[in-house]
Amino acid sequence: MREGETEIEMVRRHVRDGAAIVVRQHELVGRLQANGLATQAAEQMLAQFEGAQRQHQEHLDRLEAAQIAGF
Repeated sequence: MREGETEIEMVRRHVRDGAAIVVRQHELVGRLQANGLATQAAEQMLAQFEGAQRQHQEHLDRLEAAQIAGF
């Protein structure tokens, strides 16, 4: 966590940053395909990024639910 940053702020940042990474990786896969180049490694990385993004989003969902519930 950055100084002065709450846990929920950190996780929101992770979700935001992760979404940008996923978009860039999708774009990379598209460029590779358009140029007739191998995409397997880029697609594997994309799958890993998407998995991490799901975990970040699930973490944020849990924190927001707890916040709403007053915990």
